[in-house]
Amino acid sequence: MRRTEIGVIGLAVMGRSLALNMADHGFKVGGYNRSREVTDEVLREHPHENFVPFYDMKELVESQERPRKFMIMVKAGKPVDMVIEQLLPLIDEGDMILDGGNSFFEDTRRREKNLREKGILYFGTGVSGGEKGARFGPSIMPGGDKEAYGHIAPILEAIAAKAQGEPCCAYMGPDGAGHYVKMVHNGIEYADMQLIAEAYLLLKYAGGFTNEELADTFAEWNEGELKSYLIEITAGIFREKDDFTDKELVDYILDSAGQKGTGRWTSLESLKQGVNVSMITAACNARIMSNRIEERKTARDLFDSPKPKPAPEKTAFKKQVREGLYTAKIAAYAQGFELLSHASGEYGWDLDYGRVASIFRAGCIIQAQFLDDITRAFEKNGALKNLMMDSFFMDGVNRGQRSLRDIMCMGIQKGIPLPAMSQAVAYIDAFRGMPVGANLIQAQRDCFGAHTYERTDRGGIFHHDWRF
Repeated sequence: MRRTEIGVIGLAVMGRSLALNMADHGFKVGGYNRSREVTDEVLREHPHENFVPFYDMKELVESQERPRKFMIMVKAGKPVDMVIEQLLPLIDEGDMILDGGNSFFEDTRRREKNLREKGILYFGTGVSGGEKGARFGPSIMPGGDKEAYGHIAPILEAIAAKAQGEPCCAYMGPDGAGHYVKMVHNGIEYADMQLIAEAYLLLKYAGGFTNEELADTFAEWNEGELKSYLIEITAGIFREKDDFTDKELVDYILDSAGQKGTGRWTSLESLKQGVNVSMITAACNARIMSNRIEERKTARDLFDSPKPKPAPEKTAFKKQVREGLYTAKIAAYAQGFELLSHASGEYGWDLDYGRVASIFRAGCIIQAQFLDDITRAFEKNGALKNLMMDSFFMDGVNRGQRSLRDIMCMGIQKGIPLPAMSQAVAYIDAFRGMPVGANLIQAQRDCFGAHTYERTDRGGIFHHDWRF
């Protein structure tokens, strides 16, 4: 009998990458895929002495000592439930199932509860980093039974990326906590990418930067406070040559971007929690608008565009865009972590926000130097309600908001859509206590629906007899 220590079910790109990562770290990994051809392809293209193929799920189960451990790497939704249904008759009380896909956290909570009643331990395990991260070190966010985590921790923490010598993997909390954190990570990722895209639009269409200048600019930014994986690859993208011409590839890529749902889930969950994640929502809406290609083409000829204005001086403008981007980035992360805070209280997860930030420092898509500062902020004050209230980030907002406002004005004058940056400005303005018009809204609601209102000069609930 071939013995294994963990089974990976689903050997598409992410599944095989994680399986091979585990094998590299000395773990005997059983691999199973419902399509025999996929398993054979992994064997042919990635032979590994620690990877053991299985073509029968019963044999995969029997290859392990109890408590057994299985990581499911299939498409979120019904396919996960189908694999669980196949596994259940074969496994025993105390065995563990890890879902490493992008499952919706409510599905994870349902599965965890149902399986717990049968004695099976279920972990919703967020994995970020794409194919390369999964293969050589992702950020991992497991949620489930705290005591049982000790059985899977040696494997997950061994294969995770390392930041300052620490694994970018940590126990998040009960039931759906891991997948919720991964969902919010992806929401922040949406906002981060949209902000970078808007910085690009400003530099190119307001500042007149060439692709070479854009590449140099982002490479320069990657040496400072904006240092991150996304800024790094953006610099490389502007240098990449097209396969069919002698120009840069970026100019031949269709101006339309897809989305798989995690950003949308974050936006919907924020409405449920009553938390403002307007920048994440704006990033989702920007992708929706990008898909209306034919409508946009038609409208371009029907609507007047702003008249051309002189391009700003490049060096000064580049500095403004960098400062504005950094300020908006603070607001985006503040929104994401505030949502985590509310969800933690709502679902009883007791999330450690400093630890969450620390496991994002390497391996994942939003990995950035910036996360060291977020980790320190929450280590200093675990009860921090909003990231912008930390002195470090407060100073950052105060230093950079003038630049953010200036580049916003420039974008509006040039007709450049800046949905995420505009929401950053609106969020900062509302957060700093400016009147938001809610007194008028209270009056309107009381006028047309007798919904009552509160007063500034005395306590209680009031209704006015509107006389017009």
